[in-house]
Amino acid sequence: MKWLIACLLALVMVAPAIAGEDPYIALVGNDIDANPFYHSPKYVQFQYDQEIFGVPVCFGATPSKDQYTRVGEAGCEMFRSQMLNNQPEVCDTTGTVLGVGQFDDLGEANAVVRAGNSGWYEWWIRVPKKPSGEINICIQCGVLKPNTFAFEEYNAVNLCAAETGERIGLGLCTRQEVEPGTNPLVVGALPKITVKAYPGPYNAFTPFNLTAFRNPGTYNPFSGEVLINNGAGQILNGKDGTRILLKSCMDKCIIAKLPVTDQVNAAGDKETDLEMGDLIQVKLEVPRANTVDIYCHAQSARIMGIGEAPF
Repeated sequence: MKWLIACLLALVMVAPAIAGEDPYIALVGNDIDANPFYHSPKYVQFQYDQEIFGVPVCFGATPSKDQYTRVGEAGCEMFRSQMLNNQPEVCDTTGTVLGVGQFDDLGEANAVVRAGNSGWYEWWIRVPKKPSGEINICIQCGVLKPNTFAFEEYNAVNLCAAETGERIGLGLCTRQEVEPGTNPLVVGALPKITVKAYPGPYNAFTPFNLTAFRNPGTYNPFSGEVLINNGAGQILNGKDGTRILLKSCMDKCIIAKLPVTDQVNAAGDKETDLEMGDLIQVKLEVPRANTVDIYCHAQSARIMGIGEAPF
């Protein structure tokens, strides 16, 4: 009996006090209020009532509200877009066009950047938990060949789904095929992405850009102790190395390195450990060379990862 008691006491003394780590999925607004059309039951179980954790949707003055704000208020989680949110959810094949500019579907109102036009989308999302692992930035937008929703309506995605940067052929809903030696993508038409961290109610730091791991890759974007842009990593600052390819109605996820206090990134800025409630800004910029119609909305971007349980 004494031996058993001694073993139990030793176990208690050496066991670390850990509340646990579990997945989280965050998006604009209180995560528990997300539209279930975009999330499987597997995802829904990791979308929490963040305010119970002490993570307010609104805090402080960042971001500011301006003429491009479509969802959210000053200091709140927010969605901005250059164009209005007056478009259908083209990923819902069961939707109905009720009239000119009137739509009935299961999704959110979208903003569109059409082929041959530039534009941008921007999401501000708080992490509901202190991240303890790498951070996935996932974007899911509707992408169609040019002007096809006008003809096919909600069946367009079944017939004319597209990907950013694809070469468009002659006629309606046609992809241009290429010969060996020719890139099937128009590289200059691919959107660029910026991802930046801002302090929330439990942190204080100078905002900095996150760094993505190239996937697949060596996962070693370091030169000595400093992060660099190379075949393993890329700072997410909206430059040429940040181009991404979106496929219609499917997730495109970027894996960002977990920020570490005093780690210097490729811009020479210092990272800081993130805490629950910190803001992640995600900006998607579409160039004028864009070849397709891109539909995005407030819930098109998600922050996903593993974090420390708050209790």
